[in-house]
Parts: sequence; C-alpha cells; structure tokens
Amino acid sequence: MKSSVIPRLTIVVPCYNEEPVLPTSAPILRRILQRLMDHQQVTPDSKILFVDDGSQDRTWALITELRQQDTCYTGLKFSRNYGQEAALMAGMQIAQPYADLIVTIDADLQDDPQLIFGMLEQAREGFDIVYGVRNDRSTDTWFKRTTAQGFYWFMGKLGVDLIPNHSDFRLMSQRAVTALMSCQESHPFIRGIIPQLGFPATKLYYKRQPRKAGVSKYPLRKMIRFALDGILSFSIAPIRAVLYAGLLICGGALLVLLWILIQHIRGAVVTGWSSIMASLWFLGGFQLVATSIIGEYVGRTFTEVKHRPRFIIQSDTYSSAFTPAQPVVPLTRDHSSR
Repeated sequence: MKSSVIPRLTIVVPCYNEEPVLPTSAPILRRILQRLMDHQQVTPDSKILFVDDGSQDRTWALITELRQQDTCYTGLKFSRNYGQEAALMAGMQIAQPYADLIVTIDADLQDDPQLIFGMLEQAREGFDIVYGVRNDRSTDTWFKRTTAQGFYWFMGKLGVDLIPNHSDFRLMSQRAVTALMSCQESHPFIRGIIPQLGFPATKLYYKRQPRKAGVSKYPLRKMIRFALDGILSFSIAPIRAVLYAGLLICGGALLVLLWILIQHIRGAVVTGWSSIMASLWFLGGFQLVATSIIGEYVGRTFTEVKHRPRFIIQSDTYSSAFTPAQPVVPLTRDHSSR
C-alpha cells in the first residue's frame, strides 16, 4: 500500500499555557518540516497547526506572531478551555480535508520530534497509523510509573486494546483520521479508539526527554479523570463488579445470619451494637460507591444525548491557508505491495 504521490503533512500541536516552550519548540518543528520539504518527502504547502486550548497566557499571541513571520505556522483558538483530547480532535478535524498525513505531538517536545522522519518512512510503506512509543519511563516519578503500569494492566483485563507507553505522539493517514472523526462521543478516549479502527499500524520507539520549560499539564487530578474516561468509555465492568460485590456481601450476610442463629441456639449470644453499626457503615458506604459508579454512566449518557459541540473555534488561520480548490486528493495506494 505504498503512496504514489508526495503527501501533504500537517503537524498538530495542542497548546495550553505554552508561552515558555513555544519559542523553542516551534523553530525545531519548522526545521524538521523544512527538511522534509527539501527532500521532497512532503509538499511545500505542508503546515504546522497549533491548537490553543483556551490558554490564559500569551500562547495565542505567540502563535499569531509566528504566523506573521512564516506562513508555515497556522493556528486554531478555542473560545475557552476544552481539554487536550478536544484540542487533538479539533486539529485533526480541521486538517483532515487538506492533509494526506497528520502528526500529533505535544508542544513541550518531550516526545522526540526527530521520530517524525521515521514515521514518514513507515507511512510510505503503507501504514496508516504509526505510534510513537516510549522505550522507558525513567523520566517519570515512581508513582507515575507504577500507576501507568497498573492502568495499562487493568485496561488489558477489561479487553481494551491500548498501546502501552504511548501518549498522543502518532502519525495517521487521512482515511484513518476520517474514520476517527466518525466517532461521535462528546469526550472521546482517543488512545482507546484509534487501535480499534483496524487500519495497518506499526510502532516506533524513542526515549522521552525531561521537560525543559513550563509545567506538566497533567496533574494527579487530570490523570485520575483521564483514567476514568478510559475505563468508563470502553467497559461496563465497574457495574458488573458492583453486582458481584453485592452478591458477595449478600452471601456473607447469610453466613453471618446462620452463625448468629447457631450461637442463639447455643445460648452464646452477646448483645451489643458495635457489630451492627460496623455492618451498617460498611453497607452504607458500599451503596454510595455503587450509586456513584452507576451515576457516572448515567451522567455520561446525559452528556452524549445533548449533542453539544466538543469545542467552539474562535479563530482559524489554518483553513484560510488553502483555497477552496485545494482539498487533498486521496493518495493512490498500491495494494499489491502489502
């Protein structure tokens, strides 16, 4: 499935309060893109698309300045903060009509941008999806490494096909992005959806670099929210776990009742309220947890049926870079090569 024409590439970069890193990361991406152009691996009108996810600093001002200096830089500005997943979806959605290939990468460039050259080579070999995968997690804290491994293990047990140690650094073909855009969830779990698309995919490994400026945009609160999105978006196992736990507690209660009857017959009953109160607190807490889990699913259903937009774009300098006559022509594929 090798491509017969030079592809148009768009590099999508989600940004949230990235004023400290953009002056460094933007020129690096520009040099990589220029090198690809010089070697005729991508078309001269390929772009870098920054998606400003409601930043509160000068991120959009810097994107605007970059655009004025070089038309290779383009940008989207959200009306408010919608989250990184929304920023990724917006960038891919806007670029999809124009780009043959789309690479997504974080603005801090902790993911090795030099891997983009290898991704393009794999795309020429016919792979629609190329995952950038970390070869180690030595730059993470012990807590983050342990919780990440636990998350991947748990998702695997739920039957969710994730790529371990892969974040949002990947290349996708236009048809793969088109398929992804057909998923209409309000809060899509992208890392779980993409492996389910079924297109030819491969992995490239790299060593993640420490953050050189700014702060992480994934504190513990967002990590927990991200993990819950993955679990609740792809499995009803938590509800089943509540069912099994409830049955187990009922079975235990019957055994305790049987034991109490036996003790009563033997005349060895000790009156008191401690055991009763402990049981009530335990069962009350379990009921609250069970109700909360079910409420999460009901709440997500409520959110989905409203069909509100995933994001609202306030400014777009990417689409205007192409005339109406410039949407991409799908690449010709040689199916005999795979």
